[in-house]
Amino acid sequence: MSNNFDVNERPNPDLELVRIAEYVMDYEVTSDLAIETAKNCLLDTLGCGFLAQKFPECRKHLGPIVSGTVVPGGARVPGTSYELDPVKAAWDIGCCIRWLDFNDTWLAAEWGHPSDNLGGILAVADFLARKARRTNQNPPTVRDILIGMIKAHEIQGCLALENSFNRVGLDHVLLVRVASTAVVTKMLGGTTDQIVDALSHAWLDGSSLRTYRHAPNAGPRKSWAAGDATSRAVRLAMLVLKGEIGYPSALSAEKWGFYDVSFGGKKFEFQRPYGSYVMENVLFKISFPAEFHAQTAVEAAVTLHPEIQGRINDIEKIVITTHESAIRIISKTGSLNNPADRDHCLQYMTAIGLLKGGLVAEDYEDIVAHDPQIDKLRDLMEIEEDERYSKEYHEPEKRSIANAVQIFFKNGTASEKISVEYPIGHKRRREEGIPLLEEKFRNSVLGKFSANQASKILDSCFDKEKLLKMPVDEFVELFVL
Repeated sequence: MSNNFDVNERPNPDLELVRIAEYVMDYEVTSDLAIETAKNCLLDTLGCGFLAQKFPECRKHLGPIVSGTVVPGGARVPGTSYELDPVKAAWDIGCCIRWLDFNDTWLAAEWGHPSDNLGGILAVADFLARKARRTNQNPPTVRDILIGMIKAHEIQGCLALENSFNRVGLDHVLLVRVASTAVVTKMLGGTTDQIVDALSHAWLDGSSLRTYRHAPNAGPRKSWAAGDATSRAVRLAMLVLKGEIGYPSALSAEKWGFYDVSFGGKKFEFQRPYGSYVMENVLFKISFPAEFHAQTAVEAAVTLHPEIQGRINDIEKIVITTHESAIRIISKTGSLNNPADRDHCLQYMTAIGLLKGGLVAEDYEDIVAHDPQIDKLRDLMEIEEDERYSKEYHEPEKRSIANAVQIFFKNGTASEKISVEYPIGHKRRREEGIPLLEEKFRNSVLGKFSANQASKILDSCFDKEKLLKMPVDEFVELFVL
């Protein structure tokens, strides 16, 4: 006689949840490199948001759900006058950060953009700082934001090192929700056990499908999906802090847990313990607002731009040599229907670099995309994989993102094969890249704010000692319109 029932004994929490919670609660960040990189990341991430706010399609998503609503003592959205509840503020900040595909990147078995977590971290930090002022407590400082960013980067990045969510059709914004949930639960005063409980909810939510990132469905949801994820993290943290229970085997429960339902029955694998590795090695997008697998292809194309001026009709073919991930994610032919479709097309971005000698966010708009020369070049492109490029993409000490471009002409001649293995935002090019990253932030501020306000912002943000000690509410106040 079989026993047809479940044994209803609540298990211990999944070890994966416990390790994240203990890391967030107990790990002391001592790496000067991580702090310095996080400071640069904070400024760059905000700058990306200011650039995005130039575009009506981004701006239409911002502000209270009920028009005219103001939340006194809530969280502000930098670059706007909005004062919102922390959940919607996190959504808005995250939407701005990601809109132009110009913020930082992490590439491994999974990829993503760890600074997406700033949406939740900054909204909660501003909310807490303003609350502290009202109760005569010490507000969190910008250094506290940097610590939160380092830990969120680490959680998202370490989960991505060996675990490919995209191969089972899931979107990487799941890792934003998980990382943000852990960090903001602590920020809001949660205990280790409460972080575990909140994390269980983050995994129970499952994940968005990657449908909106790929042909034939690529669209603007990919520009607000991370904002949605980081705002959900704030909501989950607040629910748990109100007493909502957790679900200890959210990952491992037989049949019903994340592993069996969404991950093919596999458990997560880990390459390294949580520390500050991800922030120290994160990739910045400096030169181009382009999906990161294409950054070096665009750089190579810009180098070749002078060779095709006035010679487009003489081109027989254009060969792009790339790595497997780029082929799987952003190589596509056929019509491109919107800016989000174009900034995830290797051929389109390379064509713009060849034609214009550069690439800016406006190049994804219809007015540029209707240029028939772009599709003419796309039709001439052939995509080849270099197995070395694919291999070194995954090597921990290299993590290259290599592309090469070569042009072949009808008269039998060819250009030099221009190969770029590390983009300017890579750790191996930090010395070259940081001045340009700072210039990127400076230009975004000068293009958004009045001269007087911009001067105050730049004076504060480029004084590191002053910046790290600055209370968060004063920091956010710099960017309020």
